[in-house]
Amino acid sequence: MKGIVEERAVELGNYILENRTTVRRAAKKFGVSKSTVHKDVSERLRRVNPQLYQEVKGILEINKAQRHIRGGLATKRKYELQRRR
Repeated sequence: MKGIVEERAVELGNYILENRTTVRRAAKKFGVSKSTVHKDVSERLRRVNPQLYQEVKGILEINKAQRHIRGGLATKRKYELQRRR
């Protein structure tokens, strides 16, 4: 069972890297929770594949920096839709 978790961590890392996606989208794609994705790419991936971990970490830091912008845009869309009704 232990090997499967490490494989998943590498798969998640590769998916995030190739698609430059968020933890939430990766979780949805793989059918696991956001907590699982975060733990896999932040702890397990660091042990299994440190180079991939560093690359994925960079993408996650960019996503974190942009998070407030995406949230603001989502709120704006929500209220624009309500105003049209």
